[in-house]
Amino acid sequence: MVQNTSTFKAFRVEEKEGNYIGSIQDMEFGALKKNEILVKVHFSSLNYKDALSAIGNKGVTRSYPHTPGIDAAGIIEKSNCESLKVGEKVIVTSYDLGMNTDGGFAEYIQVPSEWAVKLPEKMTMKEAMTYGTAGLTAGMSVLRLTELIKPEDGKIVVSGATGGVGALSVSILSKLGYHVVAITGKEKERSYLLNLGAQEIILRNEFEELDKKPLLKPLFVGAIDTVGGVILENIIKSLAPIGVATCCGNVASPKLDLTVFPFILRGIALIGIDSQNYPMNYRTKVWEKLANDWKPELLNDTCNEIKLEDVQDKIDLMLQGKLKGRTILTLVG
Repeated sequence: MVQNTSTFKAFRVEEKEGNYIGSIQDMEFGALKKNEILVKVHFSSLNYKDALSAIGNKGVTRSYPHTPGIDAAGIIEKSNCESLKVGEKVIVTSYDLGMNTDGGFAEYIQVPSEWAVKLPEKMTMKEAMTYGTAGLTAGMSVLRLTELIKPEDGKIVVSGATGGVGALSVSILSKLGYHVVAITGKEKERSYLLNLGAQEIILRNEFEELDKKPLLKPLFVGAIDTVGGVILENIIKSLAPIGVATCCGNVASPKLDLTVFPFILRGIALIGIDSQNYPMNYRTKVWEKLANDWKPELLNDTCNEIKLEDVQDKIDLMLQGKLKGRTILTLVG
């Protein structure tokens, strides 16, 4: 239904005397600029970056008031571009959405048309947000890895395997026939990872304590690393000749203490994954694969649905490390 009011509701974060307060507010529509689209948001999702934005992290959001939400899926209600039409379903993730541009924790978003991807035919808007940026990042990691490594080549290791990117990577790789080894710091999640498709589990503290030599015994032909630091160092040193690792996170550390020997003597490749600004041709390809042969069978069982009024409580839980699985924000119905 086309919007017929002058305002819409949004979860708005304001700075008051050094504190950051979130509340639901009525917002006015702005004039649509050239090559912009107005999207009626049906679903969004809660990410750690959204939680940081909600507490005033200036590395994420520079100025307030602001509406977080780095992911959104909805239907175009107004369009000032030729490539996207009114009524089309779209996914909007990454770029500046929810960071310094008002994001998906609102009934409407107004964004540049080049940020939007048409929703694949075999994907629902809810499924798109169950994936969200984490799913897109996992998909890009799998795509780059599978371009160079085949299932018959050997074992693939995934670090941070219970996280959003890691869990989806494990699931997709397993579905594609790869032998997946999962690294986790959560021993109690062993059965969860095995159910996702992991065939072996390595505990994080054991992997961090591997020998400090420049090269280690080859254990894997490929890797998807989501944490950085010592884990990524040891993954690189443990790759077989012509092995490939992708990296997309630095929660452990952004620094690597390595020699060039793994790269020179074994010819391995390290591929960085930045879903925020990845080229659109890769984005489109990944979303199509996530809609089809990469889709996990239990995708929708991994998420919890909330309403706009629940956002603050869930942000608090996320910051306390008490939120498990994906949290989907429903804005219609």
